[in-house]
Amino acid sequence: MRKRLSKMTWAVLMLSAGMLASLPTVAQAGSDLTVQVKAAGSVQDVIARLKGMVHKNGMMVMGELHQGKVMSMVGLNIESESIFVGNPAVGKKLFSANAGVGIAVPVRINVYKDAKGSTMVAYVPPSRVLAVYHNRMINKVAGMLDGKLKKMTGMLGGM
Repeated sequence: MRKRLSKMTWAVLMLSAGMLASLPTVAQAGSDLTVQVKAAGSVQDVIARLKGMVHKNGMMVMGELHQGKVMSMVGLNIESESIFVGNPAVGKKLFSANAGVGIAVPVRINVYKDAKGSTMVAYVPPSRVLAVYHNRMINKVAGMLDGKLKKMTGMLGGM
């Protein structure tokens, strides 16, 4: 027997759907949403240097995703790795303001080999995703994170 949703539940579902629909999505590489930087070295070299920079900038690697290994299981041979970076103290500020910020933090940085053989580093600036919360403190922290990412990726030395 199907239950009818209460008006309150229906309103929450509609509000959630509206928020999700308003979040930016990455439609294609190089879109206005993403930042892409050409980096010197192999994917593994760049990941190693990036991890060092993350630690030097007061953040930590909170997770890794090895897309190349996963995609090889279905016959696609690519070089692609993502790391998720953040700082628990900064995260506490953001999550205290709105727990929905988990959509953008920790920040995902993807390092991959493009069709031309160049190693690329790509990320979505936190300010672009977190702007949907219309919160001054969240925007301030997001801007600070944007700056750190720009500084770190800018040091990866494109060829």
